[in-house]
Amino acid sequence: MNASDSIVIIPTYNEKENIEKIIKAVFALDKCFHILVIDDGSPDGTAQIVHTLIESEYRDRLFILEREGKQGLGTAYITGFKWALEHKYDYIFEMDADFSHDPSDLPRLYAACHDEGYDVAIGSRYVSGVNVVNWPIGRVLMSYFASKYVRMVTGFKVHDTTAGFKCYRRQVLETIELDKIRFKGYAFQIEMKFTAHKIGFKIKEVPVIFVNRREGVSKMSGGIFGEAFFGVMRLRWDGWFKKYPKKPAEA
Repeated sequence: MNASDSIVIIPTYNEKENIEKIIKAVFALDKCFHILVIDDGSPDGTAQIVHTLIESEYRDRLFILEREGKQGLGTAYITGFKWALEHKYDYIFEMDADFSHDPSDLPRLYAACHDEGYDVAIGSRYVSGVNVVNWPIGRVLMSYFASKYVRMVTGFKVHDTTAGFKCYRRQVLETIELDKIRFKGYAFQIEMKFTAHKIGFKIKEVPVIFVNRREGVSKMSGGIFGEAFFGVMRLRWDGWFKKYPKKPAEA
């Protein structure tokens, strides 16, 4: 039995080119991680690849939840968060399937929370310059200035507010009212970080290099960026008037 205190949640939609490789890359690490795949009805057979790996090699450390149709990144992660909490994991990670997030950085995020005592560790593209490889310059600028925009509007000091490579201590996800997280797309990542910050959890940005996907098709769209743009204004309003949950006392 490969017991672990950590689970990596990987949402998928049509990731047959990447899913087996990313799973095996995570399982090749010295630190033992479990993986939960949340698949939104991929017609390309992504889920079947995962089931085959479970049956053949990884029954005790690889898991999958299948949903019907594309329901949004945010709802996929919230489904995964609830599953991880029910199964008593202490450290819960978000990671993409397409190798834009390097699995070898997972232990660094884990160390920030487990060893250094932070509540949230963010794999940050912008905390030490701009660490993005093979992205079109227009997308680099859009992402970079999106984070600058969030900082300006909200006063939130995290450099990479839209990052999707993160580690949470379970206490964070137990405290955040997950069913009240409103955004489903790009703004979900901003809202989760901002909410953790407003509650008072300690956040660390861990510098990583983000590499554009080599295989498969990007799921980004203009509508996702639009949700983020207008959602930030709502978060600023919430920051003034919303009553956030109280951070639990330290044990």
